Amino acid sequence: MTAPKNHTAAAPRLRSSRPARPSILTIENGDVVETQADREDVIWHEIHNAYRVRRVLTGQFCGVEQTENGKTLAIADYKGFRVVIPLREMLIEQGGPSTGKQFRDEMQRLNRLLGNMLGAEIDFVIRGIASAERKAVASRRDAMLRKRQTFYFGTDAEGMYRIHEGRIVQARVIAVAEKVIRVEAFGVECSIPARDLAWDWMGDAHERYAVGDKILIRIQEVQRGSVENVRIRADVRSLNPDAGRAALDKCQLQSKYIGRITDVRRGVVFIRLTNGANAVAHSCFDYRTPGKHDDVSFVVTAIDEERGVATGIITRIIRQNL
Repeated sequence: MTAPKNHTAAAPRLRSSRPARPSILTIENGDVVETQADREDVIWHEIHNAYRVRRVLTGQFCGVEQTENGKTLAIADYKGFRVVIPLREMLIEQGGPSTGKQFRDEMQRLNRLLGNMLGAEIDFVIRGIASAERKAVASRRDAMLRKRQTFYFGTDAEGMYRIHEGRIVQARVIAVAEKVIRVEAFGVECSIPARDLAWDWMGDAHERYAVGDKILIRIQEVQRGSVENVRIRADVRSLNPDAGRAALDKCQLQSKYIGRITDVRRGVVFIRLTNGANAVAHSCFDYRTPGKHDDVSFVVTAIDEERGVATGIITRIIRQNL
């Protein structure tokens, strides 16, 4: 007896709009090798899915462009894909409405800020995509506001804010200047001056920090107005012991030491000695004028325990930083 025929029609096979790629013949049996096109397909699918569910992505800020009509665009790289972020969506501090020269000055300032941020790691939310060209437009603002809501207004099991005064958090270095660095900590940016970076006097923050670094900071103050108006003050110095005061014990009166000038202000020369102590000189016996980053010979004439510095005289400029 034959089985009854199944008259149910078979479901049609769905065909991809893209032609199937031939499989790659590998040396080792069973190995799978991805082509560059395969990897790009996977990453674009990830971007598309992030756009659909509004997930926060992280990429590198890699470019600043000007459009034909004068608009400024920030360009981020996400695993090899170009992501465009309009200036208004970067959430950087901007002045009020301006026209004419004020507007041009403000745009120059903003472009300098963006230029200093090149190479920084930033978060963004995909706002729109063009699948055919595989292009994406995003907002850093959306990502930062979301992080602020979570970490500055959200509370833990004990009812405390997740980020509060005294909390140590990891931050991204997004800009570095000679005497200050700028960091972003969970959606909020703040500047940290050199005096709050280290106990010893720092000649140039570039010697220790670079855009793209991740560092630990201690939150000293939080001002919570609204999600769009959050301010923090932070430092790095309090995380480390004051080695400079211990180094003062290595300094003896009327003894000579080598140091490097970190700053010169109103005739006062600030020096970081090679033994780690901070020193101040009001006089120089060399006929040349001491300048920043010069290596000098320094004689200790007094120890100021209260300020934690050695005071004395520059006897000779060993090497000028010309």
